[in-house]
Amino acid sequence: MTFRISLLLSALVLILLVAADPVPHRSDWKDVEQALGRAGSVQPGDVYKVSFPRSDLTVVADGVTVKPALALGSWIAFRESHGHAMAMGDLVLLESEVNPVIDILQGGGIEQSALHNHLIGETPHVMYVHFSGHGNAAKLAATLHAALAVTKTPMGPPAAPASPAPALDLPTTDLDRILGYAGKANGGVDQFSVPRAETITEHGDDVPPSMGTATAINFQPTGGGRAAISGDFVMTAAEVNPVIRALRAGGIRVTALHSHMLDETSRLFFMHFWANDDAAKLATALRSALDRMHVKK
Repeated sequence: MTFRISLLLSALVLILLVAADPVPHRSDWKDVEQALGRAGSVQPGDVYKVSFPRSDLTVVADGVTVKPALALGSWIAFRESHGHAMAMGDLVLLESEVNPVIDILQGGGIEQSALHNHLIGETPHVMYVHFSGHGNAAKLAATLHAALAVTKTPMGPPAAPASPAPALDLPTTDLDRILGYAGKANGGVDQFSVPRAETITEHGDDVPPSMGTATAINFQPTGGGRAAISGDFVMTAAEVNPVIRALRAGGIRVTALHSHMLDETSRLFFMHFWANDDAAKLATALRSALDRMHVKK
């Protein structure tokens, strides 16, 4: 009898502890929207994501004028957990913008976790600053707004998309079938997001796929069933070279290999790629690369 009472008391204590320390989920991000001057959208994993495409830039790579949705999209993601916000993202910058942006981020307590290229041989040359900040969401957003304001990034509300959106000049049904995931049309680009199977954490907080831990694969039509592709594979160390071999066997160029974060678990590496070829052929090579990774099926 005493043993049963002890078990019941232990269970009651556990229930009370869980109830006393819930993980809060925000329903309103108006303060962040006001600080950034642009609305975002809530993504899976209770992530609030705001995009700032570099539509001011005309970047040409391999003879292709790169759409912002292919490889020129700055983005900022927020997630609130246990009373504080985590902000992560990626800012697309001209070389002259890099250090003025870094100075403002550092002054506002937002750390840099990477600075590097994603493309090769593009004109003008663009760089990518990855960042991580913790604290009050609105204050983090205000710092990020100030950093973007020293660039030529369009800051106001984006123009309303054409309705209905023009159909992509791509065999999208075939691409979905070959890759095994459903693509989504965005800004004239067919975008795929492939989450990893395991949960990624940083400083004890979950980092959901929508905060940048999913493999991104983007197809921009270039005519006649062809597409320029870019994005990044998100891999553990053991997966890096098998993925490289699969991409190169399919005629896809590796353009960068690096980290995006500093203290994540599992440790991740990000590999960017480029090709301009038959879209279905490229999808087959990309599927072969995904088969060498621990991704959600």
